[in-house]
Amino acid sequence: QVQLVESGGGLVQAGGSLRLSCAASGTIFSIKAMGWYRQNPEKQRELVATISSVGITKYADSVKGRFTISRDNAKNTVYLQMNSLKPEDTAVYYCNANIQTSRSLFPVDYWGQGTQVTVSS
Repeated sequence: QVQLVESGGGLVQAGGSLRLSCAASGTIFSIKAMGWYRQNPEKQRELVATISSVGITKYADSVKGRFTISRDNAKNTVYLQMNSLKPEDTAVYYCNANIQTSRSLFPVDYWGQGTQVTVSS
């Protein structure tokens, strides 16, 4: 069984910074892409940033230049450094990882439980 555990959310003023972490644990054989998504009550879940197993990154236009995704493969952990936060960044942030376990033939997407990020104006 695989678990993704997120941490680092909270309340911050506009212009501030937060760092999210997501650690994968369980019977992991390999982790392909990892990423962060977000959702607020007014929108569907949207991609924030992804990072491949070799470090190739992709960002939503709305966060380019402000957010940085990184990963530590030795720790099975992905990070999201969020700077210059805006009220419109307020959402529940979900970690996603494409993981192949020792029991699966193909990689499967796993999701974290979500962590709330609130940016006050």
